[in-house]
Amino acid sequence: QVQLVESGGGSVQAGGSLRLSCKFSGYRSSKYCMGWFRQDPGKERERVAVIDSNGITVYADSMKGRFAISQDNAKRTLYLQMTSLRLEDTAMYYCAAGPFVPLCAVMDYWGQGTQVTVSS
Repeated sequence: QVQLVESGGGSVQAGGSLRLSCKFSGYRSSKYCMGWFRQDPGKERERVAVIDSNGITVYADSMKGRFAISQDNAKRTLYLQMTSLRLEDTAMYYCAAGPFVPLCAVMDYWGQGTQVTVSS
């Protein structure tokens, strides 16, 4: 059974930083994709960044240079370092995992989410 558990969300002022963590377990394949997504109420879910088991990353344009996705395979943990946070970064952030496919376009498993709130 695949489990993804996010942590690290919270409230921060604009311009600040946060690091999200996602502890994952139960994914049996050594080839995989993982990623961070976000969703604000009333808006569509948005892909933030993804990383595959080779360490290849893909970012949404608005996150490039501000966010960094990484993984620690020994700790079975996925991270999202967020800097220069903006009001529009406020959302529920979800960790996801899926098969090793081009651009990590498919995610089969999702965490419960962690809330990030950016204030002025």
